[in-house]
Amino acid sequence: MAKRENFKSRTGFILSCIGAAIGLGNIWMFPYRLGQNGGAAFLIPYFIFVLLLGSTGLITEFAFGRAFKAGSATGIIATFAEKGKKGGKLVALIPVVGLAGVFMFYNIVVGWIIKYFSMSITGELFSIDVNNFFNGFSGTGQTIFWNLMAIVITLSIIYVGVAKGIEKINKIIMPALFVIFILLAIRSLTLPGAMEGVKYLLNPKWEFLLKPNTWIMALGQAFFTVSLNGCGMVVYGSYIKDDFDIPKSALSTAILDTIAALLASFVIMPAVFAFNLDPMAGPPLLFITMPTIFKAMPGGRLITIIFFLSILFAAISSSINMLEGPVEAVISQTKLNRKKASILLAIIAFILSIPLNLSMTRFADFTNFITIIVSPLAALIVFLVFYYVGDSKKALIEINKGASRKLGNNFIYLAKYVFVIVTIIVILLGIIYGGIG
Repeated sequence: MAKRENFKSRTGFILSCIGAAIGLGNIWMFPYRLGQNGGAAFLIPYFIFVLLLGSTGLITEFAFGRAFKAGSATGIIATFAEKGKKGGKLVALIPVVGLAGVFMFYNIVVGWIIKYFSMSITGELFSIDVNNFFNGFSGTGQTIFWNLMAIVITLSIIYVGVAKGIEKINKIIMPALFVIFILLAIRSLTLPGAMEGVKYLLNPKWEFLLKPNTWIMALGQAFFTVSLNGCGMVVYGSYIKDDFDIPKSALSTAILDTIAALLASFVIMPAVFAFNLDPMAGPPLLFITMPTIFKAMPGGRLITIIFFLSILFAAISSSINMLEGPVEAVISQTKLNRKKASILLAIIAFILSIPLNLSMTRFADFTNFITIIVSPLAALIVFLVFYYVGDSKKALIEINKGASRKLGNNFIYLAKYVFVIVTIIVILLGIIYGGIG
């Protein structure tokens, strides 16, 4: 068996985890959720949930991967076998298939971003009717090529490996992403009327804390923002050594992911209000609202290029994690090497995603099924296997390896009871609300 790769540095590991966590939801969902659910008041339940539940989820997934020096598939199968239980291989499929499903629909959107980035460079974006273009582009065969481009970019990074591919690229694009966000936020805040957007984001409406919907949306945003899916972060955890401080790394990831979401809010909302556009546009915010704003801005072409470059960085860093999880599972459970496994899965994902490219209804239905049911179920499976099927005392020992501040039994109670129950609630609320993350 080939020697297992590792992250070379704590910085590289944390930046890679932040890259996995910072996704498009931070950019098109968090800003309007913040504004619509009480402004600064929304941050109270959000911070509670992201620091308690988000960090707990990350700590568990990192430790589960490191404990087995493998992804969730190997860990689940090994735990079932050790306890003499059947069905381990079937259960192990759920996190892997779920993350592969996320990779399929996510890279369709990444393809849209690449298309818009290319049009911003050529200037074509400034000569088209942005609203009609997006509606005529999404859900059609025109997106297939760009979806392929997105997959090829991710494949080229995964193909190289952990240290030379995943870690190296995240060390470059994550610092660049934060710098770009800061520069764009400064520009956005200098627009006439931008302060209305700041008020929308930050004026606390304390009465919203009495509304259940505020807490539900904060819970969903906190749960999904750190990329808990029972596979991707488990794999990243499997590439770290015993002297890595898992609790500190998890907390750093959660905090920096939140900072990125706040920065994105100050890039988008001041500009949206300065031009009297819809702050609740969702995905079209990136592809209709922001290009409309940039077209009207002095120096808009350069700003557009920089903006879509930052969105591409955020998207690709997440996509890398989405492909790495299934690739590691195939490598660990078959005789295929990294290069063959990554190419095989990229091809399969591309072929299966073609029908999703051709219908926005099909795309939405598939996305909802994966994100509302499969992903939180997969995260729940890892918790149940680690703390219930396995030995929770051994789990705590693994978590505390390399930790500067040791966690005690209270953390196990939090993980076994609070997190597990809340995850079940997240699934049920997702079904009722049609998605909360």
